[in-house]
Amino acid sequence: MKDPRDIIRRPIITEKSTEMNEERKYVFEVDLRANKTEIKQAVEKIFGVKVEKVNTMRVRGKKKRYGRFTGRTPERKKAIVKLTADSKPIELFEV
Repeated sequence: MKDPRDIIRRPIITEKSTEMNEERKYVFEVDLRANKTEIKQAVEKIFGVKVEKVNTMRVRGKKKRYGRFTGRTPERKKAIVKLTADSKPIELFEV
């Protein structure tokens, strides 16, 4: 199995994701090749919580232009992780 810290890249902290914390949902940027089972196991191992459900989405890179050169920003994958009702919250997101 891959190292859990290679699967979970970073938390995504935005206004919308902060509001989702009340529903026990947390948003992470994950490896493009990771599947839902690997994401669930990685979050449980890193933070010591119980995961109920994982939703994933791939975000395509946007077209960007710099002078006459065009390119794309990197593609990324986001995972919305919902914790069980009896699980403790993740301290990383606490204010």
